[in-house]
Amino acid sequence: MFRIFRHYIPKTLLMLGLAEALILLVSIYLGVTLKLMDLDVAAAGVPALEPVFVNAVLFALVMLTVMVAMGLYSRDLRDSPRGVLFRLTLSFVVGLILMVGIYEVFPALFVGAGAFTVALACSFVGIASCRLLCYQYTDSQLVRRVLVLGAGAKARQIQQLRRRSDRKGIDLVGFVHTGKGTVQIPESKLIAIDASLVDLVKRYAIDEIVVALDDRRNNVPVNDILECKMRGVEILEDTTFYERQLGKIRLDSLNPSNVFFSDGFSQAVLRAGSKRLFDVVVATVFLVAALPVMILTALAIFVESGGRGPALYRQARVGKHGRVFEVYKFRSMCVDAENDGQARWAQANDDRITRVGRLIRKTRIDELPQFINVLKGDMSFVGPRPERPQFVDELAQAIPYYGLRHHVKPGITGWAQISYPYGASQEDAREKLQYDLYYLKNYSFFLDCMILLHTVQVVLWGQGSR
Repeated sequence: MFRIFRHYIPKTLLMLGLAEALILLVSIYLGVTLKLMDLDVAAAGVPALEPVFVNAVLFALVMLTVMVAMGLYSRDLRDSPRGVLFRLTLSFVVGLILMVGIYEVFPALFVGAGAFTVALACSFVGIASCRLLCYQYTDSQLVRRVLVLGAGAKARQIQQLRRRSDRKGIDLVGFVHTGKGTVQIPESKLIAIDASLVDLVKRYAIDEIVVALDDRRNNVPVNDILECKMRGVEILEDTTFYERQLGKIRLDSLNPSNVFFSDGFSQAVLRAGSKRLFDVVVATVFLVAALPVMILTALAIFVESGGRGPALYRQARVGKHGRVFEVYKFRSMCVDAENDGQARWAQANDDRITRVGRLIRKTRIDELPQFINVLKGDMSFVGPRPERPQFVDELAQAIPYYGLRHHVKPGITGWAQISYPYGASQEDAREKLQYDLYYLKNYSFFLDCMILLHTVQVVLWGQGSR
């Protein structure tokens, strides 16, 4: 995988993006070239190269952005070819609408209806073909051969990675038992050390060694690992391996030294300032754009409840440094949902949720008033989900490192929100914390933009709502 602005991106996805960007760029020039073959157009003169280049770059940027928002570059995309084709078709429909709008505002960029139609058709066919080839061949060709040093509990966790997305870009060749501890790996997956570690690396063409030893005391073949390192083999700890492959930091493999000596987990003043500016600009734009939807939602809630109860409600949540603030949301439950004062997790098919509430939760409309919290400075646009004080006290006692998530502002959306379904238990909260820690460690403006784009596909496909 490549690491761009601290965020891990699978090599296959990056290469796929570059290939499809090239297809989009070439398609515009192909459309213009075919247009020039028309004698009437040719007689009128050849279009200047500069607008064509600008148009090609603009077309590529718009289409790639929409495709990211539709989830076509999601690391855990598991759709069939038919599902991918549906997402691609929807991306081109939205991209066409956006490009028409841009041409209306900047008519000088327009290369002609014929040329643009050809470009759109050629790019769709080209990208669809590229996706089909990638689906069939890429994952089997561009992989790193991985050897795991260890055969105990930590190694077993690696061996149990089943999802295709979790093993993206790697081939787990086998596991090496160093002679200490209980073996928890199936015998068929073990590689016997009948020679030095360096010889095993040569024999199996290993690109990467993951150190996953339960007990490292006098159990690490230091000289062999150094020799492998000097021969170009990448050496990873299991914590880094999980971070790269899963996009989260596993709590069961995390210890304080990982935080102390990490190159992440820092929030510089400049970063905080730029993030705040980004929040204010984006929240203002979204609030203005969403105002008609918010008005209609308030009316729907008012009508369904017969004028009983507010359309908006406030609820205490824990923010940065543990400060409690009131979050604004559209009311999606009946008025007396918690009349006993007891905070409860939202469950699937919760009978407290109204008909309008079920719809606005599914589409995330209930969270639109949180733009006000962003403008007030209580929240950020991207960050960990803000939890209720009652739940925070409970979770902080049960889950290690839970307090770290309160060193940044909570967000409307976040890495955990787009990577894991709605949390409704301590176990869910523990799982989501691992994604929050990844965000805390690897925060960048680039990651924020990626999260915002992926949020679009989460909303469109109704993922994780409850």
